Amino acid sequence: MKLQLKADLGLLLVTFFWGASILLTKVGLEGIEEYNLIALRFIIAFLLSGLIFYKHLFKIDFKTVKYAFILASVLFIVYIFATFGTKYTSVSNAGFLLCLTVIFIPILSAIFLKHIPEKKVIVGIFLTIIGIGLLTLTSEFKIGNGDIFCILSALFYAIHVIITGSVTKHVNSIALGVIQLGFVGLFSLIFSFIIETPKLPSTTNSWLIILALSIFCTAVAFIVQVIAQQYTTPTHTGLIFSLEPVFSAGFAFVFTGETLTGKGYLGATLILVSVLIAEVDFKGLLRPNYKKIWNSYFAKVHKHTPKIFVCIIFTLLP
Repeated sequence: MKLQLKADLGLLLVTFFWGASILLTKVGLEGIEEYNLIALRFIIAFLLSGLIFYKHLFKIDFKTVKYAFILASVLFIVYIFATFGTKYTSVSNAGFLLCLTVIFIPILSAIFLKHIPEKKVIVGIFLTIIGIGLLTLTSEFKIGNGDIFCILSALFYAIHVIITGSVTKHVNSIALGVIQLGFVGLFSLIFSFIIETPKLPSTTNSWLIILALSIFCTAVAFIVQVIAQQYTTPTHTGLIFSLEPVFSAGFAFVFTGETLTGKGYLGATLILVSVLIAEVDFKGLLRPNYKKIWNSYFAKVHKHTPKIFVCIIFTLLP
């Protein structure tokens, strides 16, 4: 099996776990409070990731801790909105709205980094606006609090991605990621003590959900993503990650029987299409590799054709 195919399958597994995390979070909130759940999820994930990447932790310096603190502060906000959003909206809605990060990144990059978005991204943004309206607006043209929280979560995650892109150039990225998990767990625990009454899960089901969120949806997903993205292309990564809302909707249907209205399915489809338009280089995928085709053809049929003729042909190819 080719290395890139293994990497793509690894990222598909990560996307599968992320899709499952929305339903797991919603069910988990039935037995434990919001900040308490986030704290347990990230503290366990931090400990597991730290054990696996302990050698990288020896490379920690003040700059790494500083950047991890900044990133964790933003990621903490991301998970507050995501957790409360998942609680107050449907699993399907949450899945499709949380993937809007792909749309927000080019918008924020244009505003703060002066990176002009491509035409396809602008098309994706317009489709997204229409899709959000169809998916979330009621007959009274009101949007639910849970949907708003999910959109805000996607917005702050876009901010997190942009900041991450600038700071990982200066420090060990794995050490940065591990320490970041620990800070999010710490922030959540502090808020849990202030606002809630923190406790450990009291049932086997609650423990299984917390462990699944911590181990598979956070620690394993983080580890596999860090490794796999080194061996595949950004286009493949974006295409695979865009399947997250499909997985979340699938889990919701299989385990809870949750479905969308016709209008909701149309809106979800538009959001998914907009993500694909913004993220995937379709021209690159569809453009045939003429040089490779010609080389293969030449090797099999025209072994004795003069080299100068081949060079002339190559100059005429697109």
